[in-house]
Amino acid sequence: MASNSPSLECRMYEARFPDVDIAVMIQVKSIGEMCAYVSLLEYNNIEGMILLSELSRRRIRSINSLIKVGRTELVMVLHVDEDKGYVNLSKRRVSEEDIQICEDRYNKSKLVHSIMRHAFKLVVNDPDTILDSLTREVKETSSDGKEVTKAVHALSEEIKDVLVKNIRRRMTPQPLKIRADVEMKCFQFDGVLHIKDAMRKAEAAGNQDCPVKIKLVAPPSYVLITQTLDKDQHISRLFLIM
Repeated sequence: MASNSPSLECRMYEARFPDVDIAVMIQVKSIGEMCAYVSLLEYNNIEGMILLSELSRRRIRSINSLIKVGRTELVMVLHVDEDKGYVNLSKRRVSEEDIQICEDRYNKSKLVHSIMRHAFKLVVNDPDTILDSLTREVKETSSDGKEVTKAVHALSEEIKDVLVKNIRRRMTPQPLKIRADVEMKCFQFDGVLHIKDAMRKAEAAGNQDCPVKIKLVAPPSYVLITQTLDKDQHISRLFLIM
């Protein structure tokens, strides 16, 4: 099962880690000599590991035919170590029934996530209109002794303030730090001056949205650093500078 959809950065369920012997949705991050490292899409992208021996029941002739970086897969949970924060997984132990159950659960959870994210965006823009419209029913006894049902605000002002603050904090995009390692050499007599001039031009190529800083590691190694909310655009900017 392949997909190019972006990873959802959220935990779709109350539990921080999955249970053993259930199928989960993962995205492959890297492939090493002994295992593949993945992120669990339903559990806020926590890291998991698939031993290469757990990829297939058959003899493996080509790793790339079984698993690829960036690919979305369904795998079985073998072991969970909550203290160390890692999960051992298997692709070869997943049955057709497991696949159907996991896909149904994941698609429903993804839909709920999308709806809640949209609702939170509305709360950020107009919290009073959205949250004040929420009500709950309470039963009271009237003066004549009869029980009546009354609609009241679902949230107190204190709870509402805390909720809005948390939603705004979590919905605000966080800047991503991007680093590029480069080598600069100049064999002219005044090569150091040329390198310094190149560093000044690199930093001048940045702007308020994408400030660029360049630091010396150890000649001839330097590092370009920027922080941005637009990853793809500013990676391209660093490439242009380089």
